[in-house]
Amino acid sequence: MPEAASVPAAAATIGDSEFDRDTAVTPRAPGVYDIDLSAGWTIINAVNGGYLLAVLGRALAHALPHPDPFTVSAHYLTASQPGPAVVRTDVVRTGRTLSTGQASLFQYDEEGREVERLRVLASYGDLGALPDDVRTSAKPPAIPPVDQCFGPEDGPAPVPGSSAITDRLMLKLDPATLGWALGAPSGKGEMRAWFGLADGRDADPLSLLLAVDALPPTAFELGLSGWVPTVELTVHVRSRPAPGPLRVSITTRNLAGGFLEEDAEVWDSADRLVAQSRQLARVRLS
Repeated sequence: MPEAASVPAAAATIGDSEFDRDTAVTPRAPGVYDIDLSAGWTIINAVNGGYLLAVLGRALAHALPHPDPFTVSAHYLTASQPGPAVVRTDVVRTGRTLSTGQASLFQYDEEGREVERLRVLASYGDLGALPDDVRTSAKPPAIPPVDQCFGPEDGPAPVPGSSAITDRLMLKLDPATLGWALGAPSGKGEMRAWFGLADGRDADPLSLLLAVDALPPTAFELGLSGWVPTVELTVHVRSRPAPGPLRVSITTRNLAGGFLEEDAEVWDSADRLVAQSRQLARVRLS
């Protein structure tokens, strides 16, 4: 059993936390929701992709008859900015165990025209109704105890610009994946960390959509720097996480043509693989 991370004395609860308030959508009409994207989830000059995915994930939970995301595939079309946005959802299919829907997030340009930022196709079900049988060869990542890992507060900001999102996370990075912060990247394309929300809110299926995209990019350990924008991200949620900190492991095996993939695994405090993802991201080579 992994060592527990420290949390605030009065931890926030699921449904009553900054994450819940900042991902809450307000119904305007059937399938249409308004939201004010919070500046608290920005990195450099853009809103974090995992936070955006959670926003659309919450809208789809309203629109579909099943409560939990099982698989969510997103294409990031243009960079989102803090401020007003609209989410439009469509129900594609509903069944007994799974329902499928799509959602798009729009913001407005200087002329007041809608600009699509993000488009998602997702299937939802009930994670609590799944059988307990697990047969796997996957193993949790080996990460040192929390007190032997390091967070953003332990060093200088890795990139210029806003890093407001780090104030909302409990992020403790494995020292073995921190060579980039010391000017000596390993070249291995790996990132591992303990992960939670800074206010102590436990993880749920929706916050797993944030967890897979909240660590520094593996490109840093490949000796690259700067923004690594997501082109496409697919998340599989496998189980409702147990209370306590998560462990996130991300690897990149191939960088070619200015693009790399990131494969992520998220493990809970009960040593269960609760989420997996793969994303394609663009990197700056010069």
